[in-house]
Amino acid sequence: MAGEATNARRWPGYNAIWRWHFYAGLFCIPFVLWLAVTGSIYLFRPQVEAWIDRSMTHLALAGPRASAAAQAGAAVRAVPGSVLHRFQLPEAPDEAVQVIVGAGTRETRVYVHPHSLAILKAVDEDSRLMRVIFRLHGELLIGAIGSYAVELAASWAIVMILSGLFLWWPRGTGLGGVVYPRLRSGGRRFWRDLHGVTGFWVSFFALFLLLSGLPWAKSWGSYLKAIRSVAEGQAVKQDWSTGHAAELKARAALDAGTRAMAGEHMEHNGMAMAHPATSLVPLDRIAPTLRPLDLPAPVLIAPPAGHGQPWTAKSDTANRPRRTDLTLDGTTGVVLTRKDFAQRRLIDRIVGYGVAAHEGQLFGWTNQLLGLLTALGLILLSVSSVVLWWRRRQADTLGAPPRRIRPPVAIGFVALLVAFGLFLPLLGASMLAVLLVERLALRHMPAGRRWLGLAPQPAGLAQR
Repeated sequence: MAGEATNARRWPGYNAIWRWHFYAGLFCIPFVLWLAVTGSIYLFRPQVEAWIDRSMTHLALAGPRASAAAQAGAAVRAVPGSVLHRFQLPEAPDEAVQVIVGAGTRETRVYVHPHSLAILKAVDEDSRLMRVIFRLHGELLIGAIGSYAVELAASWAIVMILSGLFLWWPRGTGLGGVVYPRLRSGGRRFWRDLHGVTGFWVSFFALFLLLSGLPWAKSWGSYLKAIRSVAEGQAVKQDWSTGHAAELKARAALDAGTRAMAGEHMEHNGMAMAHPATSLVPLDRIAPTLRPLDLPAPVLIAPPAGHGQPWTAKSDTANRPRRTDLTLDGTTGVVLTRKDFAQRRLIDRIVGYGVAAHEGQLFGWTNQLLGLLTALGLILLSVSSVVLWWRRRQADTLGAPPRRIRPPVAIGFVALLVAFGLFLPLLGASMLAVLLVERLALRHMPAGRRWLGLAPQPAGLAQR
């Protein structure tokens, strides 16, 4: 009898997968639309920021150029109570010098005239347009809760895409409705073809965007970092943040270390904190060292974050495989260490390539175009799914595909779900939550079960 029961177990059929696809889509579609729109804007960050800062280039120059230390000092004085956080090496001699100064966790980007030291503009770093778009995209501008919500939606979007590919898989003859939509068919077939074919063409790229975005997420990014710390036996420093809170924490640590170093320098020289530029003199030695290295812009120089530590510089280009990290002696300006992208651990290189492609910066404008087409495909996929759902639903139900009575699911399928739950912890936790709600709450709500489409019906293959 036990053997017969085991043999009777089956993998979910077409109708069951359709139900998973439906419920995943119902939850994901608002997030997919949001991520597609905000992500499309962020793809063109270099062009947008260049347009915003267009008045800061090709400045009228007169007189001798001020030193890097004097430029940084002017920026620090422009924001009372601040210290230097990062000095951005100018790309051209006639553009404004950008200096990021901080007071605690708040950072301000100050644009300084390279000759006259006039303050041309000062803007809160978190208020810059593309920083706002970035946080809208990754955490809905509400911090950790938003990051968890986006990650959960991304996890279920992966389920939605994989189940959609199963439903798309050709079961007949001909390419119509498989690789191209039958646009003249009209009615339900038109929308079904538009949905299925669009899904087929964008699935691979959409899965890549979803997976490559996970390292930024608060939960999954911390999960990855914890696993790496255990595997490597030491704390891991990653080249990407897991949310705005992590950025603020890093800023606070940098600010505290910089203030301590600046205070120590001035006390040693018998000077007051009102003149912080005296601790910025190493910039005049470091900047000339960096310029011949021709590092991809922007190149950022940061003061020591603690006693006895060197100055640091890095190429912060969005094309992460071209990034380089340096440490330099503030007294001599000599490079102490250099770490290029190829010297990083394999997992860091994999994530770096993924992040660069995700942001549209890995292989130029074609990367941006590919990302934009994927986002537009996801928007079309979402709109067509809503139309299909609205046309088929009955007035008194949610419109979910009917549930069929089937034998217990195969052990292999359960193992697959467990693997998914371990790889995507929020997905696993949400699946358990849905199971508990269905078993403990909805079991005693027959009307609710009927509305949700959970009331079982005789077995049979449902046609879409």
